Amino acid sequence: MPDVFDEVHRRCRAGEPVALATVVATWHSAPQPPGATMAVAVDGTVTGSVSGGCVEADLYERSRRVLNTGAAELIRYGISDDDAYAVGLTCGGILDVFVERVDAGALPELDAVAAARRGGQPAAVVACVAADAGDPPGAVPTDPARRLGRRLVLTGQRSIGSLGDDRLDAAAGVDALGLLTAGHSGVLRYGYHGQRRGSGVSLFVTAYATPPRMIVFGAIDFAAAVARIGAFLGYRVTVCDARPVFTTARRFPEADEVVVQWPHRYLRTEVDAGRVDGRTVVCVLTHDPKFDVPLLELALRHPLAYVGAMGSRRTHDERHKLLREAGLDAEQLARLASPIGLDLGGRTPEETAVSVAAQIVAARWGGSGRPLAALDGAIHRPG
Repeated sequence: MPDVFDEVHRRCRAGEPVALATVVATWHSAPQPPGATMAVAVDGTVTGSVSGGCVEADLYERSRRVLNTGAAELIRYGISDDDAYAVGLTCGGILDVFVERVDAGALPELDAVAAARRGGQPAAVVACVAADAGDPPGAVPTDPARRLGRRLVLTGQRSIGSLGDDRLDAAAGVDALGLLTAGHSGVLRYGYHGQRRGSGVSLFVTAYATPPRMIVFGAIDFAAAVARIGAFLGYRVTVCDARPVFTTARRFPEADEVVVQWPHRYLRTEVDAGRVDGRTVVCVLTHDPKFDVPLLELALRHPLAYVGAMGSRRTHDERHKLLREAGLDAEQLARLASPIGLDLGGRTPEETAVSVAAQIVAARWGGSGRPLAALDGAIHRPG
């Protein structure tokens, strides 16, 4: 599916306005998280989705209206009632969607975000999605309608645009960078002049974080399948092995980079350079102690999102013994997913890659790995 931002940017550069619908808040079992977007072009083309089909038909019509009027709207979709034709979320969730017209006037901000993304740099877009009527007693009156849709873009040390007040820009800029560092989109609320109180303006921060990393060690057929599914999940994938005969770009076309180096030396270089963080996942598929042990000893001493290692149960027991002898404690060893993956019963490299990916997703969102049919409560966990 085309990237929504790229489509909006392309059309605006061509002089075509676009209606952009963004999920800015969700409650209960809403199907898409804050930050999900749908764009509607003048020719009727739709890119993206905000609910997986529940409200898109109604949102399409509202987006066409916003395209014509230019007046932004904040729409709340809730639970469908007994009327089969009611517009709502059959899953029982609630979501707020902000719809705005984006045109050539937004090109400076869009160009800045596009340049940051091309350069592998994070960027945040802060947009005013709601404004209360009125100001505190004695303040200069503010027109809420003039605030809606105002944007502040943050890329590195630069800021472009304004939310309409210098103090508001400063307060929102600091908090938006905090969300960007965590890789989260979300709502911030301030007074009209940046006061940290609950009334005034609601700002939605869209975080364009750099992709998280997946580092796959071991140039084997299972690694090719894991690299393929890692790229599908949105990771920037590196495959590393010390054996140049097997470690080639031709064998791993889905990987962003293929590195010939001893695994633990490569990881040490990346850690020291600050190129791994708490979102990084490491998959050790070498199942050779001379590679595994020094690599896992290093990986488990750092707060990575996931560390998994392939091997039989006998290999796992021997590996644990060697890691304990290397000085790792019980808490560090408990972070090791070994043998790697969930029990899906698969055999092929592709099936194994699915089980590894499922375990990574479960670790990210706190999933149990059990069938949903065997569980009660909300399907989607809060982000």
